[in-house]
Amino acid sequence: MNDLLPNKPSSAWTMFTYLNFVVAAVMMGGGIFFMEATFAAKGFYAMAALMLVSSTAAITKSIRDAEESQRLHNKIDEARTERLLMEVNAPRS
Repeated sequence: MNDLLPNKPSSAWTMFTYLNFVVAAVMMGGGIFFMEATFAAKGFYAMAALMLVSSTAAITKSIRDAEESQRLHNKIDEARTERLLMEVNAPRS
C-alpha cells in the first residue's frame, strides 16, 4: 500500500533542477545574444527556445497527471478487490 504514496524529492535534487534550469537558460540566452545573426534570426531562436521550455513543462505535467490517474485507479481497484474478498470470507450465520 505504501507503494501508492508519491516519493517526495530531496531538497538537494530540487535545488539541482532549479540550478540546472537557470544555467541552461543563461547559456541559451547568452548564445542567442552573442550569435552573429540578424535581430529577426535571434528573435526566432529566442521564441523557439521559449516554446521548447513551455512544451517540455507541458509534456512533463501530462505524463505526471497520467501516472497519478493510473495510481488512483489502481488504488480504487485494490479497495474494491479487498472489499469483495472480505465479503466472500465473512462468516455466515
